[in-house]
Amino acid sequence: MITFPNAKINLGLNIVEKRPDGYHNLETIFYPIPLQDALEITPWEGGERKYKLAQSGIQIAGDDENNLVIKAYKLLDSLYNLPPIEINLLKHIPSGAGLGGGSADAAFMLCMLNQHFQLNIPNNQLEVYAAQLGADCAFFVENKPTFAEGIGNIFSPIELSLKGYKLLLVKPDIFVSTRDAFAQIKPKRPTISLKEVAKMPVEAWKTYMVNDFEESVFPQFPAIADIKAKLYDMGAIYASMSGSGSSVFALFKGDATLPKVDFGEGAFVFEAMINW
Repeated sequence: MITFPNAKINLGLNIVEKRPDGYHNLETIFYPIPLQDALEITPWEGGERKYKLAQSGIQIAGDDENNLVIKAYKLLDSLYNLPPIEINLLKHIPSGAGLGGGSADAAFMLCMLNQHFQLNIPNNQLEVYAAQLGADCAFFVENKPTFAEGIGNIFSPIELSLKGYKLLLVKPDIFVSTRDAFAQIKPKRPTISLKEVAKMPVEAWKTYMVNDFEESVFPQFPAIADIKAKLYDMGAIYASMSGSGSSVFALFKGDATLPKVDFGEGAFVFEAMINW
């Protein structure tokens, strides 16, 4: 059985307040995009071991035990005693990019195991399991435009479609530490909720929709700010960093012809039409 976990972007992100537990409350809009990994499971006679992971494409740091697809399998195995499986993961979504690639793999793994082994777990319970693996993992169970609050784990649906827009995504060869990005943040409540901004025409988002992380990340990494500026120079309707970076995305009209631009050595560039 095979599935194709997709990435997400944060259309905007406001850091609202610091919590007593040291985390931050935020509000953001998750939107799925057609940048995908490939994830396959097949039966396996593993002897003492119950799973085997083969990973290709973009390499993931760390050992198999820390891979979120393994953690997803082990979580359901602890509850349902699953048969042994071989897992093949082809990574195309860059890691550490604010795109939720690992979270998507974990959530899609839960959903695929549920379907393949006919566990009959309802989506609301799958979301509970997914949230144990990461704050934004649960988003990928429904995989629809979502307004997120809390630490990014309290979801409500949002009526929003970017179908027909062209997406250009750039992930420079730069690592941004989420911890460092948060350390420079000064929480503040937005004057206009992202829920309200999302109702505005996309052309207005450049003025009203913001990612608060840009305020702390851009001074540390001017090259990321330069990418956003280049995207607007190319004619983007709206451009923003996703999450705490380092990827930057832009929305263009569907019939736009995008010029070839140098985004720096080692940059990952992805262009696609949004179809949902």
